[in-house]
Amino acid sequence: DDDNSEEGLHTIHSGRHEYAFSFELPQTPLATSFEGRHGSVRYWVKAELHRPWFLPVKLKKEFTVFEHIDINTPSLLSPQAGTKEKTLCCWLCTSGPISLSAKIERKGYTPGESIQIFAEIENCSSRVVVPKAAIYQTQAFYAKGKMKEVKQLVANLRGESLSSGKTETWNGKQLKIPPVSPSILDCSIIRVEYSLMVYVDIPGAMDLFLNLPLVIGTIPLHPFGSRTSSVSSQCSMNMNWLGLTLPERPEAPPSYAEVVTEEQRQSSLAPIGACDDFERALPGPLFAYIQEFRFLPPPLYSEIDPNPDHPADDRPSCPSR
Repeated sequence: DDDNSEEGLHTIHSGRHEYAFSFELPQTPLATSFEGRHGSVRYWVKAELHRPWFLPVKLKKEFTVFEHIDINTPSLLSPQAGTKEKTLCCWLCTSGPISLSAKIERKGYTPGESIQIFAEIENCSSRVVVPKAAIYQTQAFYAKGKMKEVKQLVANLRGESLSSGKTETWNGKQLKIPPVSPSILDCSIIRVEYSLMVYVDIPGAMDLFLNLPLVIGTIPLHPFGSRTSSVSSQCSMNMNWLGLTLPERPEAPPSYAEVVTEEQRQSSLAPIGACDDFERALPGPLFAYIQEFRFLPPPLYSEIDPNPDHPADDRPSCPSR
């Protein structure tokens, strides 16, 4: 107390005592915990015990913070693709071109997932080349108007060697993402970014490469999204991402006129004055839909199956929305 009174003080006797403290993290975005070569993002809670005539006892305990990144957003679910070509020259001789096309299903992934790579490599040169793919992590540190950058290899794979005139196609070649830190995109002093590099290793010349940006998130793909991606992964390089057909609609239920007579329907309808203000405010078609189905009872179902030859498991199910 400011007046140095002893009011409110509590004497702690000898023995073990436990006190629970609670702290609420601020609503503003917090950068994900990270340990880098030139900097780090750390969080900890510190406790102090003050005793008269003694130095205080201090203890720090670190904890981890994740800034959640949901990969189920349109920008992170969009496919990434690119095409490049390179012609080799040796003195006055010019060989044929080396072409590379690559595509991945989406931009956002979570650790533990496998990236399915669709690629086509054509070697029209006179050299033997090797197609490869790698995931790189780029750390950028900003301080006092300067920037330092560190690039690290996360995972890689190697294809078959291609001699002159050969072509190789990757139909969903998988590259697994190891347990890495999520992307840090909104911190002013540290950024962590990822990219998938699909390239052709050319001996004696600069490699031909494609960089496809990645975002490593914390919230994985929803089940419906994973089903969509598994279907699309079976398509070729020239796939039409909007050409997927929806499943057939299930058979419509019986009409209410078959199970409810007009007299029953009129007796169950409530007067207009009983409608609440919310229903009155609804515009035309939606209001008509509610009025048509609100007071109608569901159709009655017989306890005896009229189609015993068709088990319940074979009935069509309504597609999820």
